[in-house]
Amino acid sequence: MEHETNPLVQRRVKLEELKRQGHDPYPHRFDFSHTLAEVHDRWGTTPVQELEESKPSVRVCGRIMALRPHGKAGFLDLFDGEHRLQIYVRRDRVGPELFSLYELFDLGDIVGVEGVLFRTRTNELTVLASTLQHLAKNLLPLPEKWHGLTDVETRFRQRYVDLIVNHSVRDAFVKRGKIIREIRSFLDARGYLEVETPVLQTIAGGALARPFGTHHNALDLDLYLRIALELYLKRLIVGGIPRVYELSRIFRNEGISTQHNPEFTMIEFYQAFADYRDLMDLTQEMITQVAQTVTGSRQVPYQEHILDFDRWQRYTMKESILHFWPESSPQPSPDDLRSEAKLCALARALGAEFEAGAGPGKLLAAIFDRLVEPNLIQPTFIYDYPTEVSPLSKTRPDDPDIVERFELYVGGMELANAYSELNDPVEQRKRFEEQLKARGRGDEEAHVMDEDYIRALSYGMPPTAGEGIGIDRLTMVLTNSRSIRDVILFPLLKPESGPIE
Repeated sequence: MEHETNPLVQRRVKLEELKRQGHDPYPHRFDFSHTLAEVHDRWGTTPVQELEESKPSVRVCGRIMALRPHGKAGFLDLFDGEHRLQIYVRRDRVGPELFSLYELFDLGDIVGVEGVLFRTRTNELTVLASTLQHLAKNLLPLPEKWHGLTDVETRFRQRYVDLIVNHSVRDAFVKRGKIIREIRSFLDARGYLEVETPVLQTIAGGALARPFGTHHNALDLDLYLRIALELYLKRLIVGGIPRVYELSRIFRNEGISTQHNPEFTMIEFYQAFADYRDLMDLTQEMITQVAQTVTGSRQVPYQEHILDFDRWQRYTMKESILHFWPESSPQPSPDDLRSEAKLCALARALGAEFEAGAGPGKLLAAIFDRLVEPNLIQPTFIYDYPTEVSPLSKTRPDDPDIVERFELYVGGMELANAYSELNDPVEQRKRFEEQLKARGRGDEEAHVMDEDYIRALSYGMPPTAGEGIGIDRLTMVLTNSRSIRDVILFPLLKPESGPIE
């Protein structure tokens, strides 16, 4: 018969039998006395004799992750997402009715148990059950060998199952929470104010990226999901809040890779009367402290490397190109990195991607992306970027082609981007106009004009430094995760085709 071999049918048959025997398979609540962690913390090292004398009583609950029936008795293992606890069920103790309930249990069911603690012959802490209660029926069998799945997208699509059976996954997200708390704590202690700014915006500004568009029906207004937090936070600097930050979701209508998800988490923070060098020092202190607190060490494993947060490096973009230039090729001179013709030839020789008509700044950035970025494994600041690729940054007083900007790279990935913020409204308008020309040439990521932001600057913004840090990538580094999808609970995936079972 089908129900004798099909596990899906078997579980539904057991569900009906639970109801027939008068058990509610989905009750409203269960009053537990201890979490499984509390049981282990309080009695995990209590010796056998002491447990026999005190007979501590507990009410616990969790998901069944192992079932070992033995005639008129049996064991099961409860799991609550963090800890396991063995349960021993005997027919002569719980009675025939509850033992019949035990025989209807399946792997993955959620149950509640009351009983006294003791130790088995193998010294395992165990609850001798006196009562049992069914709390939720699992109608879909758990995978037997989760790590052997060849379709890795199943882990991300069914994250709820991934969390049930793969404890390391939970660890990664526990660390992610710690990372966020530590960053908030660090900034709060230094007088930063956390704020919230609009997600829906009439102008998608603050970054060079393609936005997601939507429409507000009541106002008949086209809107965009924000691509950055920057321009609203700097309006608050104008308004007299000298240190401000926001930690929130950002949306960019771009490709998906091991380092990119269209929806991601970023923190941006701004400090009045500071420049990019101040934030470089602050960032080094903050990330080192976060790494130490979250991982317990400043030497952190990442893939085949050991990241050393006691040994930070700093290069200008041009210095990094010269430092990492292949020994097998003639090294360019510093003057070569100023010549558009030389830069174009160097970019072609390296196979760097760049648009036709790209100026020297974009050519320099293309060479950097191709040559240097993959080599930046240890914590490294790259600073002094071309003005051409940094429309919101202040230029260096001694070189108008260079802006006061840095990016932080760890594990071959960009983790942070920071500027000495441009606060001259006339120069800002000029930069926006240059970006509009780029849009006219087909650059969909170029910035649009933001008249209200220029108006805000016209009221006067003090010298300010600002920075954005990608929380997902930082979490990848500190949890030794290969893909950004490993550190986002529900990454964007294409919808499943066909019926879902």
